[in-house]
Amino acid sequence: MDITRNGSHPSDRGSDAYFTGTVRVERLFQAAEPARVAGASVTFEPGSRTAWHTHPLGQTLVVTSGCGWAQRDGGPREEIRAGDVVWFPPDEKHWHGATATSAMSHLAIQEGLDGKAVEWLEHVTDQQYFDAIV
Repeated sequence: MDITRNGSHPSDRGSDAYFTGTVRVERLFQAAEPARVAGASVTFEPGSRTAWHTHPLGQTLVVTSGCGWAQRDGGPREEIRAGDVVWFPPDEKHWHGATATSAMSHLAIQEGLDGKAVEWLEHVTDQQYFDAIV
């Protein structure tokens, strides 16, 4: 058994290469081989969001507070709230973040394949962010 104490991992500002706006990422765990699951707590200030991205084995989000938006490429923008669980299948292009007026936090859980858990793509434009369908 291994216990990681609350607060033992520092929070980092989300990189401008992968996020728009003010985002805080706290890496919570990275399982040791042969396991491949990792998790982080991510907090988005209003108007903040990820860039478009995919995960080779999918991603689960557990919204822990606030209200946000999530969208898969070609689909409608969906509102997500505290208590909601979102599943993105493997290689589904998507983004997620806060709404324009409300902060949102979630746990992000994904598995790596060949050492890679995410493929970052282009930024979500303001037009894409505010439009209901891309």
